[in-house]
Amino acid sequence: MSLRNAVLAALLEGEASGYELAKGFDASVANFWMSTPQQLYKELERMAADGLIETRVIEQERRPNKRLHTITAAGRAALHEFIAEPVKPTAIRDEMLVKVQGMSDGDSPAVRTAITERMECSKAKLARYERLRTRLLDGRSEQAYLAESARIGPYLTLVRGIAFEQENLRWSEFALSAIDRRTTAHIE
Repeated sequence: MSLRNAVLAALLEGEASGYELAKGFDASVANFWMSTPQQLYKELERMAADGLIETRVIEQERRPNKRLHTITAAGRAALHEFIAEPVKPTAIRDEMLVKVQGMSDGDSPAVRTAITERMECSKAKLARYERLRTRLLDGRSEQAYLAESARIGPYLTLVRGIAFEQENLRWSEFALSAIDRRTTAHIE
């Protein structure tokens, strides 16, 4: 999947500036697609050149001009083509897991620290995702939201992100417990 497709999907929500898209990526798309603001702005320029989005400029007096982007018919067609393509298997590339894999007994404190830091990150993401879920549901039950909402994709990906971070926490607790048991066994 490319950043281009993630941007097209985000623009289905409506017109947005690069800043709003970057902020939105951080809040709602980060659970399945990461991007730096620099990557996002470069991709927006390419997408405009390819006719997938239209950009209009709003002049501002005390701030830089604001560029608002909208998906075009060609952009919608490109997104639909992408959606119709077969899905490639997910591949995990996780630096922390390489550290866990290579860990020896003397490395336990460093790996334990890495896992603990990952847990804190997962807890923060979960809190952010739960706030987003509350905002999306807006007092409705999940069933009502899914029945009434024009687009359920953002909610479904959010629920997947929540499950992913919950699993990260479960695994982290298991891993820390295993490291602690091994450390205790070697001390005795």
